[in-house]
Amino acid sequence: MSASQFDSLRTKDAIVDLFDHFRDELDQQNDRRERLIKSSRDITNLSKKYIFLLHRIATEDTQDDLQLRAMRAVEQARPKLRDIQNIFASMKPELVGDLYWKHQKSISPGLQEYIEALSFSHYLEYGTLVSFADVQESMSDDDGPYFPLTISDYLLGLSDLTGELMRFAISAISRRGGRTKANEICTFVRRCKADFEGMCPRVRGLSKKQHVTNQSLQKIEDAAYTIAIRSSEYDLPDDILDDIVARCISGYDTRHQNYDRQPERWKDGEEDEDEYF
Repeated sequence: MSASQFDSLRTKDAIVDLFDHFRDELDQQNDRRERLIKSSRDITNLSKKYIFLLHRIATEDTQDDLQLRAMRAVEQARPKLRDIQNIFASMKPELVGDLYWKHQKSISPGLQEYIEALSFSHYLEYGTLVSFADVQESMSDDDGPYFPLTISDYLLGLSDLTGELMRFAISAISRRGGRTKANEICTFVRRCKADFEGMCPRVRGLSKKQHVTNQSLQKIEDAAYTIAIRSSEYDLPDDILDDIVARCISGYDTRHQNYDRQPERWKDGEEDEDEYF
């Protein structure tokens, strides 16, 4: 502090004005944080609904091929994805410059849920992982990205995809083309697990998600193994084999009960650095 600035603080009114300025600045930061947390919650809820809609349409009981149902699901659900992207656009003025890094943890939960929804939609359409560049482009306009996407949020969001793929595989396995798709998903999830394993030491929270990925992989492998065994033991018609598969998977949880879960940091008002990084 210069001598002139120090002299300006000699009066009581000057000191009060200074602390009033600090108060206003802190109030602005807290208000911005609350707005971003609310937006992140809205994105999380919309992303969950988007995922559920994809599951419902892609596994509905029709005579269409499974791939056709998946493409129809992506097309019908696309407007809801744009609604989520509009919320990201509204957050752009709140995250200019260094403000993003100050509030990154406040928007991380919603961002990861969005990446999970986007990656599931991308897999249904193309059968591949959505790229980092594609995710960033989906949160951009003509002036550029709304805010920078971190590698950790990208990987943590992709890791959640494996749970949705397990639900999709189990739900579709007894439908036309579902057994082939389940084997494809099994191979895909196995590769994801192997690729993400090497990144666990570098991304906080990824090891916890890998445990869930392993559980999802086991469920898909169990169903695929049952199909392979029954198919080799008996020369069964497709309708009887489908009935056996349906009974086999009847105990699996594909009801999306975790769609109503909230991150622990929202329940007690505290940020859990180990949960979102």
